[in-house]
Amino acid sequence: MEMLDIGKTEVAIRAAFKACMSGKQVAYLVPTTILANQQYEAFKERMDKFGVRVELLNRFRKKKEQDVIVKKLKLGEVDVVIRNT
Repeated sequence: MEMLDIGKTEVAIRAAFKACMSGKQVAYLVPTTILANQQYEAFKERMDKFGVRVELLNRFRKKKEQDVIVKKLKLGEVDVVIRNT
């Protein structure tokens, strides 16, 4: 039996996609700002074509931008939010 090497990001994207398709919202936490940016780009690239709305919250977003994203989350207008811890 051959083992398939699937990375952690791929597993996270697939799990988030499945949750979103079931009507759930996903909060994806990563340890660093750089990794948050990388994961955001990966998630966006994969999920945009399916209409999954992905946002990024990190220290490079202005307070006003963060407030808008949080408001959208509360209204159900964001499916996946990526945030560094």
